[in-house]
Amino acid sequence: MIVLAVLRHDQRLADMAGGNDISATTVRRWRDELIALLDARAPRLDRALKKIAKRGGEVVLIDGTLIPNQRRTGKANRPNYSGKHRRHGLHVLALTDERGHLVWISAAPPGRT
Repeated sequence: MIVLAVLRHDQRLADMAGGNDISATTVRRWRDELIALLDARAPRLDRALKKIAKRGGEVVLIDGTLIPNQRRTGKANRPNYSGKHRRHGLHVLALTDERGHLVWISAAPPGRT
């Protein structure tokens, strides 16, 4: 639940660690492990498109959005700023079939991309 709060609500690692009597390093490690697990289970785009073609699908819809997050200080977080949206965040692309069912979702590159 701690890691989900960090990912879903953009909670600071130190805040979540202090409130749960564990170290920020432990929360960071748990977060990285969960992201690696989700990444390993995520379908690749080429495989998702082949699966759609195999089922006889001819149309796919792709759309993207900026997922806003809290601004962090420092040079490492400057790439997360999107000039178009005038806020910090991460871009995500989603691919759906003609019925609107989610087929694939991209990794989250910085907001400037």
